[in-house]
Amino acid sequence: MAVRSQASPLVLAACLLLALTGRLRAEPCGAVYWGQNAYEGSLRETCATGYYKYVLLSSLNRFGHGRIPQLNLAGHCDSTNGGCTFLSSDIISCQQDYNVKVMLSLGGPYGNYRLASRKDARNVAYHVWNSYLSYSSTDRPLGNSALDGIDFDAYSTPDRKVYLSAAPQCSMPDYYLQAAIDTGLFDYVWVQFYNNYCEYSPDDVGTFVQAWNQWTSTSVSKVFLGLPASPEAAGSGFVTPDELIDSILPIVKGSEKHGGIMLWSRYHDVIYGFSPQVKNHVCPDRMASLLSMRVRPFMKV
Repeated sequence: MAVRSQASPLVLAACLLLALTGRLRAEPCGAVYWGQNAYEGSLRETCATGYYKYVLLSSLNRFGHGRIPQLNLAGHCDSTNGGCTFLSSDIISCQQDYNVKVMLSLGGPYGNYRLASRKDARNVAYHVWNSYLSYSSTDRPLGNSALDGIDFDAYSTPDRKVYLSAAPQCSMPDYYLQAAIDTGLFDYVWVQFYNNYCEYSPDDVGTFVQAWNQWTSTSVSKVFLGLPASPEAAGSGFVTPDELIDSILPIVKGSEKHGGIMLWSRYHDVIYGFSPQVKNHVCPDRMASLLSMRVRPFMKV
């Protein structure tokens, strides 16, 4: 009776199959905010770059106190008169042609939003679900399409998963979002490591590492490193592509919860060209993961 392990042939065959079918390293793992500058290109063009797995529409920034929630996509379209329904075809193309999840961002640095009560929160949730995440309403600012998720609490059904995400500051606990994140309902957090004391600095790496480790210790499925896509995108916290690749990614990739990077914003990414320089580095190394697989030996007589 001989004992033989098929680990190497099986793993190598899997790697070869993935490589030949274009699936090895083919899936991006970046997220980007889109919608706040007319010069950032169309939504379909953004998805077609192959840089992003998630595109966050920015944003629904008027809601609460009984007001009708309002979508603001800056120079792209005016949602108040049905002018954004043409985006339906772009959203569907992103989802079906490019396997990109398109999600709606609530809030942001500009706008007028505040929830006055639990009833007010439920009303906003119903509106978001009916108008953006399902086909339950004729009032559909983005036309005949259904988004993949939302930044705040929403619904999932047995037939369709709705993804929940949030964009907290890197300092923990986050003043506005920590209580919601601690519920364990969130799939992703795009942690903003900029405009804050815990952003990466070569002079104080320890503070960054401590903040990153705190976020990867939460109950969320994946944690994304949020960065400005250009020096002009934020007041502080910009790191060069070389800094990200050489100094930061070796740190964040040490966690199994590392999901990739989030960039603010698509416009700044277009101007600076951040994503093309880092796209082959930010995701977990799938080849290494496959080669490290342990396959149970089998018995052969």
